[in-house]
Amino acid sequence: MSEAPRPEFRNIHVTQLANYRLPLAGIVSILHRVSGLVMFLLIPFILYLLENSLTSENTFDYFKGYTQYPLVKLFILALSWSYLHHFCAGIRHLLMDFHLGLDKESSKNSAVAVFAVSLPLAGLVALKLFGVF
Repeated sequence: MSEAPRPEFRNIHVTQLANYRLPLAGIVSILHRVSGLVMFLLIPFILYLLENSLTSENTFDYFKGYTQYPLVKLFILALSWSYLHHFCAGIRHLLMDFHLGLDKESSKNSAVAVFAVSLPLAGLVALKLFGVF
């Protein structure tokens, strides 16, 4: 009796990355890692700003003046998005550690939920930063 040939799975090569369709859960996972790296790399800079802004009222006003520049606002927005996405995706990963939502459909739904929560929150931060309210 002959068995049916088993499918052969191979890793994709770097040249095939452009044609590979990553599922939404994979995109959330990669962005979770990227946002964590961004926050980790910016910790010294943020702590430096915090330390100097707390020394006196003049230095606080000095640093507050920098927040009026659009490029600085975009930097703050990127850092805010990084935190919000990392927080929401972290909750998703914690739930997965408890073996909740591991099937394909639940994983897709939780990935959509991460974007559905973190992107509007980042939008609210952007609206506040750019003076809409």
